[in-house]
Amino acid sequence: MSDRSHQRIVDDLLEQHGHTFAAQAGITLRDKPAPLFQLLVLATLSAAPISAEVAAATAHELFRAGWRTPERMRAATWQQRVDALGRGGYRRFDERTATVLEESAGLLLERHGGDLRRLRRAADGDLDRLLDALEDLPRVGPSGSRIFAREVQAVWPEVAPFFDDRGLDRAGALGLPTDVAELAATVGGDPAEVARLSAALVRSALGAGRRG
Repeated sequence: MSDRSHQRIVDDLLEQHGHTFAAQAGITLRDKPAPLFQLLVLATLSAAPISAEVAAATAHELFRAGWRTPERMRAATWQQRVDALGRGGYRRFDERTATVLEESAGLLLERHGGDLRRLRRAADGDLDRLLDALEDLPRVGPSGSRIFAREVQAVWPEVAPFFDDRGLDRAGALGLPTDVAELAATVGGDPAEVARLSAALVRSALGAGRRG
């Protein structure tokens, strides 16, 4: 397939699906403690076997309740968190997740001063070390760590280019390059645009799965 054909596919993907999951959850992503914590919450919710839409809606509901920092998340009562999770549609996992969110906020405060940038500095540009550190947090696991990396590359350029397996599989199905560097080059390698393309590929894959 020609570069021009690749570009048409990428342009269509970005037009139809090119908004990140962080944006959908109401996160204005920056390299600051609060929005990075919010992205961790989204990744934690998304790691469960639940739809991406429900995870984003639930994260948005938690943030709407005012729990945008680990201090505020930990200060909320368990029942308040359960109720917010239920309002977001996260009902199958609401009680256990209410506890997980408190544990995660507490661990982040105790080990890292509530600031995920400390994990970034400790990883020193090594993606595997960063993913391992994220997976040490409650319930994040390999799935959640990759969701976090997929989104955070927009503000942590050393993570870019990052595409998870679902995104790369969808790229191959659409006839796009599956080499990470080549795929990133279709958007000029800009980390923010790579994050958009990575999210667009995942959204496209999810849409194809529903149609299938």
